[in-house]
Amino acid sequence: MAKKVCIVGSGNWGSAIAKIIGANAAQNPKFDNVVNMWVFEEMVDGRKLTEIINIDHENVKYLPGRKLPDNVLAVPDLAEAANGADILVFVIPHQFIGRVCDTIKGKIKKDALGLSLIKGVDEGPDGLKLISDVIQEKLGITVSVLMGANIANEVADEKFCETTIGSKNKTDGALLKELMQTKNFRITVVEESDVVEICGALKNIVAVGAGFCDGLGFGDNTKAAVIRLGLMEMIAFTRLFCTAGPVSPATFLESCGVADLITTCYGGRNRKVSEAFAKTGKSLEELEKEMLNGQKLQGPATAAEVHHILKLKDLLDKFPLFTAVYEICYQGRPVSEFIDCLQNHPEHM
Repeated sequence: MAKKVCIVGSGNWGSAIAKIIGANAAQNPKFDNVVNMWVFEEMVDGRKLTEIINIDHENVKYLPGRKLPDNVLAVPDLAEAANGADILVFVIPHQFIGRVCDTIKGKIKKDALGLSLIKGVDEGPDGLKLISDVIQEKLGITVSVLMGANIANEVADEKFCETTIGSKNKTDGALLKELMQTKNFRITVVEESDVVEICGALKNIVAVGAGFCDGLGFGDNTKAAVIRLGLMEMIAFTRLFCTAGPVSPATFLESCGVADLITTCYGGRNRKVSEAFAKTGKSLEELEKEMLNGQKLQGPATAAEVHHILKLKDLLDKFPLFTAVYEICYQGRPVSEFIDCLQNHPEHM
């Protein structure tokens, strides 16, 4: 039986992925030709967004100027979109995952396979909770993750890039690679899915720091230091919280690690908004509304979740970069003090 795919989400990244999945599903008999995409219904120039996507095959709000394949079907009702799906691809802001899972709980196939493209973490009672774990617990399905140096518009324009799938099950990993890989979107599958996922979340905190650095007018040397020190904190944090087994440094050399970190610190919305924050003194909420056209910032929210966990474990002093990003975003610490955290980093003591 051909496997039915549902994409849960239709923002900038969701639409770029729909372009790939739709094209691959149309020519691979392993997958059902029709790919459902859940679209949060909104009006754009007097028309429903689902109607625009289904008639004009373009997400004019979140991925303007790029055609979506005709076999991608926009569905405004989440339970209907996910009904009968064998593969559920989650690509929504991490703040909404709980609500989304509650909506489809008990209404999906028991043996469905989940794939999370969501960059962020959740706070659990004992600290950090991975989004894939939230999905797995709420829906009772196996979840793999996909993370990498993938700025959505460039992926949609079919510019060459790499990405990483983290899957504890080799068969699932191979099937998902077949669904997603193209000649310009090259995939490596690794088993350390929790490390892949934590990289995807933490790099957004470092990107906020890179944006501060740009907004304050420091050059590329300083930004390189932010990226390196940020990577060291990412590795240290991952080692603290992935207690299931040793964390291999090799995973950080995959696209989900250092490559994603670099691209996010030079492109990406977290860097852009944080630069404006340092230059204008406006609040993050104001800038998010002004600059992101309905998209969400992930870096500050992730910094808040990570801060909570580090505070519980009394480890804030070991993570000065993550801590400074949190304090600047939420506690009114002057952005000009960001460089102090680099000068006095434990790496330099």
